[in-house]
Amino acid sequence: MTLEYWFMLPVATVIATIAMASGIGGATFFTPFLILALKLPPEVAIGTGLITEVFGFASGVYAYARKKLIDFRLSLSLLAATVPMAILGTLLAGWIPSTLLKIVLGVGLIVVALSFLKSPSHTEVERADEAIKKDYGGEKGETKLITAEGEVITYTVCNRTEGGIIAGIGGLFVGLISTGLGELNGFFLLRRCRVPSRVSVATSVFVVAITALSASVGHFFRFVQAGGDVLFTVMSIVMFTVPGVILGAQLGSRVASRIPQRVLEIGLGVLFTLVAVLTLSEVMLSYAR
Repeated sequence: MTLEYWFMLPVATVIATIAMASGIGGATFFTPFLILALKLPPEVAIGTGLITEVFGFASGVYAYARKKLIDFRLSLSLLAATVPMAILGTLLAGWIPSTLLKIVLGVGLIVVALSFLKSPSHTEVERADEAIKKDYGGEKGETKLITAEGEVITYTVCNRTEGGIIAGIGGLFVGLISTGLGELNGFFLLRRCRVPSRVSVATSVFVVAITALSASVGHFFRFVQAGGDVLFTVMSIVMFTVPGVILGAQLGSRVASRIPQRVLEIGLGVLFTLVAVLTLSEVMLSYAR
């Protein structure tokens, strides 16, 4: 390994801070950065981003597990779809031409940007929670969670088949371009599945973390098989990004409490739109040469 990528430590800290504050996977930031700034092949950047993301998500999962906000039964049903599809996406990422992979990533980033720009306001989320409590909670709720604070949350999970399909598509994109599952889960769990917002976020973080772990193992196995410069580069980057995301994950919760959520979402929407344009522009310039 080499110290050539030392600057990835502060970069990873900043990225993980923003990612944890916004609730989006760090690989969504890392993958385009590694492609545009370090000029890594897309399949290498995607795998490296996922490996790094797993360590950042670990602290989030631990925090939500301590609060007892994760619906593990729902998580298992979603993971049954996301894990195999993520592994399939990992295999496809190794076969699809780099240029086409960049196009898919660019389009995926535009979808992520739109999800932030169109995300529901705090008031809309509160209204959704009230509607869920009225229509699917109380004594008729099939699922009951008791949080660490002793609060009882009851609800009924709806549209399970639809949820499995949507989660499976998200899992495929995690393996393929390292992002997409968290955004799809957020829409499904709250609006379609009718799961209270706090449980939706916690459950989504857990599902994304396990799915990202599965996909990252697949990518790492491919790096080991490739060996040589590819494995050397990945390990040289990861040795700086992992401690960076662990530190950034702790800072993220503090940043989230100081920046209005809507301001953060709009800023990220604009940022991902810009990154998507740069990614797709690079592809068009390569064709023009």
